[in-house]
Amino acid sequence: MIQKQHLGPLLIDLEGTSLTAEEETLLQHPGIGGVILFARNIVDRSQVMDLTHSIRAVMPTGLITVDQEGGRVQRLQAGFTRLPPLEVLGLLYNEDPQMALERAHAFGWLMASEVLAVGIDLSFAPVCDCARVSGVIGSRALHSNPNVVGRLAIAYREGMRAAGMAATAKHFPGHGSVVADSHYDLPLDDRSLEEILEDDAIPFAQIIASGVEAIMPAHIVFSKVDKFPVGFSGHWLKTILRQQLGFQGVIVSDDLSMKATETFGNFSERTQLALDAGCDLILICQDRPAVYTVLKAIEQWPNAMSAIEKLRGQCSVSWSALQQHHRWHEITAMMQTLKE
Repeated sequence: MIQKQHLGPLLIDLEGTSLTAEEETLLQHPGIGGVILFARNIVDRSQVMDLTHSIRAVMPTGLITVDQEGGRVQRLQAGFTRLPPLEVLGLLYNEDPQMALERAHAFGWLMASEVLAVGIDLSFAPVCDCARVSGVIGSRALHSNPNVVGRLAIAYREGMRAAGMAATAKHFPGHGSVVADSHYDLPLDDRSLEEILEDDAIPFAQIIASGVEAIMPAHIVFSKVDKFPVGFSGHWLKTILRQQLGFQGVIVSDDLSMKATETFGNFSERTQLALDAGCDLILICQDRPAVYTVLKAIEQWPNAMSAIEKLRGQCSVSWSALQQHHRWHEITAMMQTLKE
């Protein structure tokens, strides 16, 4: 087994369902700290367990991540419980708040337990954006009321933690109130900081107070706050998030290959902006040449081991053991009652 001593801040994607020889070498670079898996990397449980095992063989302490929110954002499907979108919890909250909170906890536990059981450390969840005008958020949001989002997100996060997984609240300070999709355009929001903190940012403040382990900032420019998108802004990340809101966990950038970032320099410049702004981990996906360009351009890579340690999965059980767990059976049965 290769013992990698230095873990850098870059989290990168993989090409297919197994590691290539080129990727085995790439993952040993001191700039790389882990990977993010997409649907193209996953066939079924057996295959993804083989893949995570091969990643561990190359970088035993690296971070393996995925987006397993439910609804239309669920990378692990064949052989896994089909998760409804988070909005079903908000709809239930309108009828029965206590039941919704209990099910949010169960939802988080089930998602995290299944992800951990196949060797993946972290699912980037929960979405803490409010259900407003954003189409890219849409049913991914828990509710339109920020206080309800906060309550449900905290319950969901507590379920994840009970399973042994850290949580990542996204997309700070809220993506729900902008129409533009940052995958394809740069969203602009001209509200004041006070308006944002008293509305969209409320769920983030609440889940930070509960001890959430990670935050993912949005690729949005709030023009009355800073000229840079949140993930490139030291004012947002160091002054507001760290100092004003008291967040002490890990800041994970959203994908730097998204179109919203393009006007802020080439990939190397964007990576440096994100690092300088205060991001601890950097996502670069869907562009392998960009990864090599960045690795070549950055001369001194910070060691991200402490950040990665905070997000590494804990207390995972095998899939067969999970299937013997009474709570797994109870929650999978309950999932059938949730309306999409």
